[in-house]
Amino acid sequence: MSTPRTTVLSRRGLLAAGGALGLGAFITACGGGSSKSSGNAGSSGSGGGSWTFKDDRGTAVKTGRTPKRIIAFTGTAAALHDFGIECVGVFGPTKLKDGKPDPQAGGIDVDKVTILGNTWGEFAVEKYAALDPELLITEMFDPGALWYVPDDSKDKILRLAPSVALTSARVPLLKPIERHAELAASLGADLKAKKVVEAKARFEKAAETLRKTAKSRRIKVMAASGSADLFYVSNPTVNADLMYFRELGVDFVVPQKLDKGGYFESLSWENANKYEADLIILDSRTSALQPKDLAAKPTWAKLPAVEAGQVSPWLSEPRFSYAGSAPLLENLTAALEKAKKL
Repeated sequence: MSTPRTTVLSRRGLLAAGGALGLGAFITACGGGSSKSSGNAGSSGSGGGSWTFKDDRGTAVKTGRTPKRIIAFTGTAAALHDFGIECVGVFGPTKLKDGKPDPQAGGIDVDKVTILGNTWGEFAVEKYAALDPELLITEMFDPGALWYVPDDSKDKILRLAPSVALTSARVPLLKPIERHAELAASLGADLKAKKVVEAKARFEKAAETLRKTAKSRRIKVMAASGSADLFYVSNPTVNADLMYFRELGVDFVVPQKLDKGGYFESLSWENANKYEADLIILDSRTSALQPKDLAAKPTWAKLPAVEAGQVSPWLSEPRFSYAGSAPLLENLTAALEKAKKL
């Protein structure tokens, strides 16, 4: 029986159920002590004075100079890349089995960045220490839980460099984007750069188009994810992207019996037809089953939206930048425009 597991994954217990590795043994040793608990012993770049940033834990992170040797969760690194900040190392879904970039990697050059772990539970602590890190950055889908930083080695990891955590849920999409932009600016990004300005304009245009489309098309949408044993119906009142889409007028199924954390309701496949929807947006992460994988499940095949061919990919962990999120708005708009009321 597959059930959401691990306390840190109350946001995404389905990640484990969807095929990602759990928190089993992965690294048991962290090489030697570190003399750079302040995180200021890196060597690249000219710092130009002290640096401080108050993160979403309420922690004022301070270093003697602006960090240059930055390590981040892959999705966070991809967002920073969009704003003009590059990371030297990443952890989280970065490369697919064929070596191509995972969708969460965005525009990162995955062949040049150091990958400390590619799946849930992987984080090469000694490799991280060897990067001489000045700053660690990740998301918080649940308060205080550092996304993709394993509990088993968290203390060792956090001793090696200061850390910044940004809230990625329970606030609409625009808020995390603005916070990632603020962090990038503090690290030296130019938010008036042409690519950033153009990406913001595209995002704003896409948001307005989605608003108009949602108003004119009365389509019921269900955000969902599939695993071998369970069908997860996502909650649009806590997921940042769904919250924003809902603000723009998209009519979502709201699950009634939520699992721990409030992100979704897990249904047995026998009960996958509990909610009616005209359009299903389906979790497209590599940890989740895709339509071709679900085709053999009778209840999936009989869902009205599936029978009508009204299933659209949904990257359920947004990239919190204008460049990363504009396509999400555009894709949902296109799916709404094509869908018919069932």
